[in-house]
Amino acid sequence: MKKSRNFNTRFQADKKNSGLQLMETFFQFNELDVSKERLSNIMNYAVKRNSWIHEDPAVIFEFHQSMRSLIRAGYLMMLKERKWTVDAGSEKISPWVLGLLSEKEYRNPLLVFKKAFSAYTIKEFDYFMSGIVYFSMGVYENLPERNMVMPYIHTVKMLDAAHLILQRRREKKMAETSSEED
Repeated sequence: MKKSRNFNTRFQADKKNSGLQLMETFFQFNELDVSKERLSNIMNYAVKRNSWIHEDPAVIFEFHQSMRSLIRAGYLMMLKERKWTVDAGSEKISPWVLGLLSEKEYRNPLLVFKKAFSAYTIKEFDYFMSGIVYFSMGVYENLPERNMVMPYIHTVKMLDAAHLILQRRREKKMAETSSEED
């Protein structure tokens, strides 16, 4: 007699950790600085006339898919509403560390996702990513019809915030491990 298996649960993401898992996967294959530079290049070529990006289309498409996953990961993290704050008190944070993040966003990176998803939906971020990839890959008479600057800024901030969340998670695990050893 043949056994039947239920594969439905096998392919569902664990709701508790799915956002973190997607972020970890993104940064396993994409470094923060390379991702920000690639996003910037795609954006620059998307708004230029008579020029296109000279990068392998497969690399651009893979990056597009990875960014979609990262954006969804941020959305899942925002829904969970767990704080990833740092208790720095009155400590002054260097502008070099902040990047595009405000001091408040640096202290609680989840605010980045809350602000991004209060301004735009996942579908609008998909449209933005698809649009900049489309317009960067060819020469077109018309430029994108929407304002692409604000979604771009939110996306760069999401990259920084996701990286910061994972960094703090690693630091927390290391602190717990070292305290258990003592």
